[in-house]
Formats: sequence, C-alpha cells, structure tokens
Amino acid sequence: MKKVVLMALLVLFVGLGGLAGCNKEQEKQVPAAEPEAAAPEKKDPTAGWQPQFDPSKAEYTYLLSNLSHPSIEGVAVGYHIRDKVWERSGGRLYVDYRPLSQLGQEKGVLSKLKLGAVQGVLCSSVAAANIADTLGIVNLPFVIDSAEKLEKFRNDPELFDEFRNSALQQKLMVVDVSSYGSYGWATKTPVRTLEDARQVNFRIAEAPVNADTYRAWGMKFTVMPWGDVPQALQTGVIDGLDHTPTVCNISHKFEVARYFTRVNYAQGLFIHLMNKAWFERLPEDLRQILLEVITEESAAARQRDQVQQREQIAAAEADGVEFLELTPEDRAELVKRSESVYETWGAKVGPEYLAKVRQRLAQ
Repeated sequence: MKKVVLMALLVLFVGLGGLAGCNKEQEKQVPAAEPEAAAPEKKDPTAGWQPQFDPSKAEYTYLLSNLSHPSIEGVAVGYHIRDKVWERSGGRLYVDYRPLSQLGQEKGVLSKLKLGAVQGVLCSSVAAANIADTLGIVNLPFVIDSAEKLEKFRNDPELFDEFRNSALQQKLMVVDVSSYGSYGWATKTPVRTLEDARQVNFRIAEAPVNADTYRAWGMKFTVMPWGDVPQALQTGVIDGLDHTPTVCNISHKFEVARYFTRVNYAQGLFIHLMNKAWFERLPEDLRQILLEVITEESAAARQRDQVQQREQIAAAEADGVEFLELTPEDRAELVKRSESVYETWGAKVGPEYLAKVRQRLAQ
C-alpha cells in the first residue's frame, strides 16, 4: 500500500513539474503586450508662423506675449513685427513672439512685464486699464466706437501722447495699438431691444470699465476669465457675451450663441506695452528700428482688421448666424445711460482729457 501511495505522489510531482515547465515555455513564447497607441499629437497652431531664419545668432531678444490666436489680424501683427525687425536689424534683434497665452494669462504676464522677465505684451484693452486708469478711455462706451475714430485718436499726437504716457508711472511704455473688431453682443436668443438684452446674463471681461458700463446700462452680467467662457456658454451659466464678431467666429462661440447684436460701442484693441528699462538698454539704432516697425505694422494690422471683420461676419451669416441692430431709440438710451460712466471715469483719466477726446472725435 505504501509503495502504491509513494508511486502516486511521484507521478503527481513529476506531472506538476512538467506542467510548470510547460507554463514557463509558454511564457517565453507569448509576445510582450503591444504598447498603447500614442495619443495623436495636437496640431501646433503656431506651426505656420515659425521663423524662416535662425534666431540663435541674435544679439538681443525681445520677448513679446499675447493671449489670443494669431488667426486674428490684431494678434498676427506680432509675427509681422518679428520678421520685419529681423530683416531691418540684420539679425541683431529677435522678437520672440508668444501668442496663445504661452507665457501665462494676462494678469500674470503684466506682473512679469513690470519686472522685466517679459519685455513686451500685446495687452487687451480691457485688461490694460488695470495698468493705468487713462488706458481705460478706449473702452468707454461710444467714445472710440468706430475704426475711423480709432485712426483719428491714434494719429492725433496730443490725444495719443497723453494716452501713451499714462503707463510710465508703472515704468512701461505704450508703443502702439492693433485691433480685433467692434464690440457687440453674441447671444443664444435674439436681442433686438434693450428689453431683450435685460433678459440676458452677459459675460464681460475682468475690467472695471466694463463692469461700470454694464451697471449703468442696467444689464445682468458676470465677470469671467476668457478661458471659462466655452463651458459657461454651453451649460447656461451665461446666455451671451460681450465681444467682437471676429473673435466670436474664429473662437467658435457662434456655434452656441447664434445671434449677434451690433452695438458697436467700442473697438477691441491690443495695446502694445513695453518694459521701459529694457528698451533703454538697447543700442540707439535698434530702438529706432523697433519703434518704426511696430508703428508701421500696427497701422497695417488695423487696416487688415477691418477687412477681416467684414469677412468673418459674412462667413458667420453664411453659417446661419443672424446679425441684428438695436433701434435708434434704444441706442440713444444706451448713450444717455453712459453719461454716468463718463462722470466716474472722467475723474480717473482727467475730465479735461476725456472732454477733449470726445469733442475731437465727434467732429
């Protein structure tokens, strides 16, 4: 009996050993698991704007920031400045342009600009009022409310110099401006009257001028960073937004907000701010080249912006977006209600300066 049990155990032991060996062989033959497919690389939106030269040889670098997409003419100007400065300086000065918030959001970048860690910013006009109250004049309702008035303001030395010099208290220079269209209301439901507008919760920018304006107009509004707008619009946190047709179409806001009311109360601007101490360390010839190019290219960009706005409106209309107008009576009501904003901001920018700007641009 013992022999039988021993024999059975021996057979069982050998069998298990063989099975283990077999499993090891199978492990050797099973190929390693396929690595997970790599996520498709996101297309670089700046790929078509890479420099056609080697910037590593430059003696000086001008780091220039912006929060928006270069498909907007007022943003693309940074690349035009880069290429023209490189050409005219013979490769001595490289404008390292970083749109799409590559260097951070505007508030953080403005802090870096003051410290000199960033040398320049194409700053949205709504945010620029946080640098100096006087810069808020371009966002006051119905003051610089057309491309024609913007050119008149920019090319009047007496008006523009006071605007330009207002940032010097922060050790910053205002060099020039580019534009991105006329402000109005993109909404989910049609807004043909002020009564319609008062049913909408508008997103407005993080700027004191805008908050004072919407408060004076008697509108509901939510102050919100631009990055939060898509989800807020989708989920109904907001019903509309205060912006320009160009930006709304290019950034796909018209996919949700299918109506646009042309209020045309202000021009959307990027104000070219520069760190003064950095600029003054540049050789004199490079200073002159940089300022000349920025002036030329900013003017050209403002002209292209007018063409782009017409094109973007036509494209949006072809896609079914409806463009609306307020009645003359409702527009006059908005102008009347804006007087309290002029009173508040006149005290900040200087009542004489505001009166002078309004008078000259109305002529």
